[in-house]
Amino acid sequence: MEEKYLILSDIHGNVSAFDAVMDDCRDEDFSGIMILGDCIDYGMRSSEIIEKLTHLENGKWKNRILINIWGNHEKLVVDKDLERLSSDRGRVMAEYTARNLSSASVKYIREKMNKKGIDEISLLGNRILAVHGSLEDNYWKAILPENLRGDYQDYDIVLSGHSHYSHCFTKFYNVDNPDMRNKKAVMFINPGSVGQPRNQNPYAQYAVLTLPSKRVELRAVSYNIEFEQSLFPDSIDEFYKIRLTNGI
Repeated sequence: MEEKYLILSDIHGNVSAFDAVMDDCRDEDFSGIMILGDCIDYGMRSSEIIEKLTHLENGKWKNRILINIWGNHEKLVVDKDLERLSSDRGRVMAEYTARNLSSASVKYIREKMNKKGIDEISLLGNRILAVHGSLEDNYWKAILPENLRGDYQDYDIVLSGHSHYSHCFTKFYNVDNPDMRNKKAVMFINPGSVGQPRNQNPYAQYAVLTLPSKRVELRAVSYNIEFEQSLFPDSIDEFYKIRLTNGI
């Protein structure tokens, strides 16, 4: 029997995008959800996103949030780890998010999310790695098709985020296994960003993994971009709201 799993990453405080994704798949039966980090920051409604995750955990998704890891923005905002930011506008943004994040949201991030930015799980005979970035750097360096940044041959499926670019591809590692013609297939999935896509598609993006067939759907759904943009105060660099228009 086939089982579906919902994969979300890089929500970035964008409630309209998150709601659109959840509405898009509301009539489907999922066996679990995997959240790959960066739920907060950049967008204006980080606390509201954490509230929604809390409701998922306490509602119909109870016991089905299988993975829920920190991204670099959880680390930036909650641990005040700002030294790796490359721009002043990023620091201003992270500090704004920190000031406006509710104590309940901070508690959830600290206690309910995996602070290591990496986790793994076994599903239907598949060893699955989930990492926000990559094995080279759990938080800050993304897996890309042309640069995997690590050796993943011990896994069957690798889920990652951070780049905000959706992808699904398979790499074949050379192994000593004549029965499989000395090859080990590892599938790599990035669901793209729910709340701040950067692949020149402004739609909210997510993925659905079906097992054991390993069918992967990279989905995109429209949302009210203009409303989310209207929430940005003048104190925040307009770069962060303008980029939502074109998904860049």
